[in-house]
Amino acid sequence: MPTIEPSYVILQAFATSLGIGLLIGLERERQPDVKAGLRTFALVSLLGCLTALLAQTTANPWLLAAGLLSIAIMMIASFATNPLDNGDPGTTSVVALMVCYTLGALVWYGHASLAVMLGIATTALLYFKHQLHDITHRLTHTDILSVLQFGVLSLVILPILPNHSFGPYLALNPQHIWWMVVLISGVSLAGYTALRLVGTRHGATLLGLFGGLVSSTATTVIFSRHARQNAALVPVASVIVLLASMVVIVRLNFVAALIAPSLWLPLAKVLSCGLLVGIVIAGWSWHKQRQTERQTNGKTLPMPDINNPTELKTAITFGAMYALILILSAWLKDIAGSQGLYFLALASGLTDVDAITLSALRMTNANSLTQTQAVMTITLALLANMAFKCGLIIIIGGRELARRTLPGMLAIAAGIGGGLMFSF
Repeated sequence: MPTIEPSYVILQAFATSLGIGLLIGLERERQPDVKAGLRTFALVSLLGCLTALLAQTTANPWLLAAGLLSIAIMMIASFATNPLDNGDPGTTSVVALMVCYTLGALVWYGHASLAVMLGIATTALLYFKHQLHDITHRLTHTDILSVLQFGVLSLVILPILPNHSFGPYLALNPQHIWWMVVLISGVSLAGYTALRLVGTRHGATLLGLFGGLVSSTATTVIFSRHARQNAALVPVASVIVLLASMVVIVRLNFVAALIAPSLWLPLAKVLSCGLLVGIVIAGWSWHKQRQTERQTNGKTLPMPDINNPTELKTAITFGAMYALILILSAWLKDIAGSQGLYFLALASGLTDVDAITLSALRMTNANSLTQTQAVMTITLALLANMAFKCGLIIIIGGRELARRTLPGMLAIAAGIGGGLMFSF
């Protein structure tokens, strides 16, 4: 015998289904020549919930499939007999109705939260039709290829790699190493894609944020070079470089939260001091250069030419660097204790802070490093990287860019150093 649900539970399920249908139908009602609007979607969602109830009560799951098939046939027949004037075959509305039906059924089977989230996601996909089409038109062959390459890195190469440790100090685990490659490539790809889509239309703020996600060092080099070539870009370049450096702090905290959650809070306490200082300085610098950006109207802002982070060559290079850092970290920790690891952090952090950070996080998970040692290692690598970028600003960007940018960089570094002293 099927379980008899309390009446309020039944009513709650149907009310949730009705809300999902009304939400999706509200968006469809706005479309011209619509064949299924507010009432239709609400009724279809209720039908899904009702059919699920009947299927459970009669122990006949085929009722659900029959209902779904009936809705599809009804909508296809409607579009076949009365096609839209604009030539739209109406496949989106057909699929949306089928989704609405299944979401109603999903609510009945106790997955109301999931159904609501999917309902909101469905409505968003329908509502942002023109924006999504615009994005696809602006994506280049290289951009699409980068997404496919990331799919190869994460879904093809990662699963086939062996998941066991070998080598000196048993420091090398191919699957773990490649998982770190996928993680860093994924974060960089998000920034790379956003940078390609946004371009220079929204000014220095987004260029700095997304450029920092991909590579703060590359962003510093690019805008330092442009600032030297065009003095009018110095205020804008200063803000972009500062923001890119601040994004690295957020990025490190994000990676730590994913890989070593126990280390996130101690690390955040240290790095957040520099981040807060950086926000104040970047806000003040942005206010000063706002007039300059209005004068350029975004047209003279250069687009950073940053390499695709998901290219196989880039991924293999980072993987090899990370593997080398793992071995060196274990070796130096063995022969020189934490001081040897700190020296490696200073050396490797000059050009890349990700590899040594990931190594410190892994060693923390393996109880090879204490939280204090791990935070110190990551902080030293970050400070070394900031020092390296300060050198790039002086050498490539010139005196004026250095005058505007270095005080902010040094203040951020001082904030991080102060956070380190007060935390331990």
